Amino acid sequence: MRVLTVLWLLCVVLVAVAAERDYYEVLGVARDASDREIKQAYRELTKKYHPDKNPGDETAQARFIEIGEAYAVLTDDEQRAVYDRYGHEGVKQGGQQQQQQQHDPFDMFANFFGGGQQRRGRPRGADSSTELEFTLKEFFNGLNTDFSLQMQDICDKCSGSGSRDGKTHTCSQCSGRGRVVVKRQIGPGMFQRYESVCPQCQGSGNQITHHCKKCHGQKVVRGDRKYNFHLQPGMPRNHVEIYAGESEKSPEWDAGDLRVKISESKTGNLGYRRVGKHLYRTEVLTLKEALNGGWERAIPFLDNYDNTVVLKRAPGQVVAPNEVERVKGRGMPVYGGVDEYGDLFIEYKVVIPHSSKYKDEL
Repeated sequence: MRVLTVLWLLCVVLVAVAAERDYYEVLGVARDASDREIKQAYRELTKKYHPDKNPGDETAQARFIEIGEAYAVLTDDEQRAVYDRYGHEGVKQGGQQQQQQQHDPFDMFANFFGGGQQRRGRPRGADSSTELEFTLKEFFNGLNTDFSLQMQDICDKCSGSGSRDGKTHTCSQCSGRGRVVVKRQIGPGMFQRYESVCPQCQGSGNQITHHCKKCHGQKVVRGDRKYNFHLQPGMPRNHVEIYAGESEKSPEWDAGDLRVKISESKTGNLGYRRVGKHLYRTEVLTLKEALNGGWERAIPFLDNYDNTVVLKRAPGQVVAPNEVERVKGRGMPVYGGVDEYGDLFIEYKVVIPHSSKYKDEL
């Protein structure tokens, strides 16, 4: 009789373990999925299996609860690390140890869903990034420019409450705990009881009676957010400016940063090339100019004052092919410096005619 009892208990354990699906599989994400990917999968799946959309469907409700469990673990860095290493049993053991340390058995779950945020701190949202392109002339002179991005913001109509009257009410299903006890049949006459995310309030412990007309209870809205960028003279290519706390916003997390990277356009450089704080330019001379000298030319420069750079040679002054002339102080402004500039290097290319009729002109 004792042997039969042991075998029956073993079957119960095996069935219960088999019933626990891999959390990554539940959400349909890879094991190295980012927080953003996990949250996106969670939102899509909860919309699909929400009890309000599947009234009376016990399978959908069980799936909804399973999705909530997976989300709770995979969005907590510590719990996710334990799960990745030890699986479901590791998470359960961790939960049991934490319950022994706390008076309230729901404190561990409150850490997942807002109630424990005072101890753990609010989660931080993901960073966002964008790129702005400027001409070399703009890099030389600097400028202020406005730009806008499509961003998520906390709804200003309801101040992020999601409620038309700004009020939330205690969830009627979980009585504000954010967790419910679920009974699942795992075999003939055998049932498993466990706690899971409340399907009514999705773990928040609160529910909204009258949804905000602007955000429809979502607490956030998307729209254009305006920014200003100050391009300082001589700022290096690929410089990244960080706008602290200006990423996607939500009442559920502290906003991450917006990272703005600047790049140089391939047009609008007036023939100049930038290498560090110096400028380079190729100037073409005829063979006559190179051998005889006696020429002068003014080439447009990059500054906003319509200045030019004057290049000249006295009569009889020869310019060798590929000769480089250095014009001090006519390079790029030194980023962060005061009235400090690099140099301009002019490389001369001499066009050699292939016809003998040009010899008389030399």
